[in-house]
Parts: sequence; structure tokens; C-alpha cells
Amino acid sequence: MSDARQAHWQSVYASKPEAQTSWYRPHLDHSLRLVDGLALPPDAPLIDVGGGRATLVDDLLARGHVDVTVLDLAAAALDDARQRLGADAARVHWLCADILEADLPAARYALWHDRAVFHFLAEPAARAAYLAQITRALRPGGHAIIATFAADGPARCSGLPVQRYAAAALAACFAPRLECLGDSREEHRTAAGALQPFTYVLLRKRGDIQTITGSVSC
Repeated sequence: MSDARQAHWQSVYASKPEAQTSWYRPHLDHSLRLVDGLALPPDAPLIDVGGGRATLVDDLLARGHVDVTVLDLAAAALDDARQRLGADAARVHWLCADILEADLPAARYALWHDRAVFHFLAEPAARAAYLAQITRALRPGGHAIIATFAADGPARCSGLPVQRYAAAALAACFAPRLECLGDSREEHRTAAGALQPFTYVLLRKRGDIQTITGSVSC
């Protein structure tokens, strides 16, 4: 795990209450609509990458999902989520890890969700490592929901530069390993009143893709 990345995000979560972080929403409504549209069975394994303190896990449990993993590199964020869930926290798999280095099981997940992790990967090598992880960990036919700042979104977040994407460019980062089934836009309003446009893509892992060859395409 990158010590610098971990220290940065630990500091962010330690210094800001949940509702004061720029990405906070009481419910991730846009993501939930996409998840609901997939009509996954309750026992389908789901992973929320960079889930931190987000309430997606609460809503997934409330919908009857029984195999939910939340991964984040900030232990403070995961601790806050556990405390919020109370006894229900025991129903969740918690992973404190850097997604670029995490030891994830192969071909396990039916759904990979990432709202605002991928856009922090400014270096091609980091994006290639992420692509290797998602390709390995998603089962054939598994889906991914990836959300980043849109092309007209902020250039920085939490003091760090981000990569902004139009839908076609974001989908191209994962092709041909994951095919794009659709895209959408969310205009998120922060607690401070700023507008943050997001690009979402819904992807599906091709059934004939088992290993990584070549380099990342974005």
C-alpha cells in the first residue's frame, strides 16, 4: 500500500466530518438506480471500491444483498462505516487496502462499483494496475459501474489532481476487456454548494477475457 496515499486519505477522513466531504451524498441514488437495473440475485458478490464512509453498503444490505465487500485504503473511513452500521457491520466484508495492490480473489465479483477512485489515477501505470485488478477480480459476464468527474468537472479534489473523462473516453480505458453497455451523467452538488458533474459508465466483462495483454488505452 502506498504510504503517501494512505496518509493523505487518513488525514482527510480524520479532519472532515462525513457530510462536509465534497463527495458526500446521503444516498448514492445514481449508482443505486444502475445497480437495481441489473436485477442481481441477493447472493451475487458485490465490491464497492473506495467505499469509505459511503452509504452504498447500507442501501445494498437494505435491498437484501448478502455478499458485500467494501474496500478503502483509509482505515478511519472503514471504522466510521462500521460504527454507523452497528450490528449489521458483521454482514460486510471489510478490506483496508490499496486497490492497485489488493489481493482480490480471481473471477469472484458479479459487480464492481467505483465512484471517484479511478479519476485519481493520473499515471498510466496506475491505470494499468487498476485495469489488471478489475479484469482479474470480475467474473465473466460481471458488471462494473465506474464514475469519475466529467470532462467539464473539477480538475482537483481533496488537494489532488484528477483525470476528467467524457463517457467515450472513460469506456475506452476498459476496452476491449470490458464492453460498455451505457453511460450517464450526474450533477452532484457538494455541501458547500459547488457543482461537480460526474460521468458514469456501465460495463460488462467479456466472457472470453481471462488474462491481461497489452497496455491501458487511456
